[in-house]
Amino acid sequence: MRGWAPATLLALLALPGTAFAESKASIDPSVASMPASAAQTGASPSSDNTPESLPAVPNDQPNGVAAPGEKPQATTGVPSAEAWHVINWVIASRDNNELPFIVLDKVAAELFLFDPAGQLVGAAPALVGMTVGDEATPGVGDRELSNIPPRDRKTPAGRFVAKFGRAAGGRNVLWVDYPSAISIHAVVHIRNQHRLERINSPTSEDNRVTYGCINVPAKFYADVIKPAFTGKPGIVYVLPETKPIGEVFIAMPPQPPAG
Repeated sequence: MRGWAPATLLALLALPGTAFAESKASIDPSVASMPASAAQTGASPSSDNTPESLPAVPNDQPNGVAAPGEKPQATTGVPSAEAWHVINWVIASRDNNELPFIVLDKVAAELFLFDPAGQLVGAAPALVGMTVGDEATPGVGDRELSNIPPRDRKTPAGRFVAKFGRAAGGRNVLWVDYPSAISIHAVVHIRNQHRLERINSPTSEDNRVTYGCINVPAKFYADVIKPAFTGKPGIVYVLPETKPIGEVFIAMPPQPPAG
């Protein structure tokens, strides 16, 4: 650890109840998520949007059992300097509006989930969009997956209002950026993509593989994310990787220099 992590938050990582993972169908348009800096257009989302949560994929186990081939794997459990800065700001400013919130670090390929009071609930590795970038390509959410070229397979950065809703195949996913068809869901099997191996590997360097959605271990999704967001919305903060962090989270004070 470096000096930028407050002791109060560091202590959360050692709480015995903290869960560390092994590791467009229907949604109310009024809570369809948009970046905090974006203006609401009022447009209804298209019913053609399809996340990577494909039908008849056996990896999403509703009882929380690890998907076939999925092995327990601890995350580092230590947010990066940029993630700590966002976490501290959210808790201090109550930017989460007393809702559960997630901080996703795309570079580190790790996801941290907090309860409405800012207590750490769990952390897990994550798979993210194949291509580096912080803005979704306009119209990408209306395309079939087969029509999304690698350059457009990005996980957008920003502050999003997230809520569970139906996706293709009648499955529930946590919608993050509905217009772009970006959701959080259990890791899925797609031929030749080796997603289970990637999410179980000890490095983040091979975690870029998705069409833009955020994949997490099936057990973490069932045991941690579903209980936290069932029956209520929450906030998802996706850290940028190409833009300055202050450009994405404009209400956040500048990050102090590392020392």
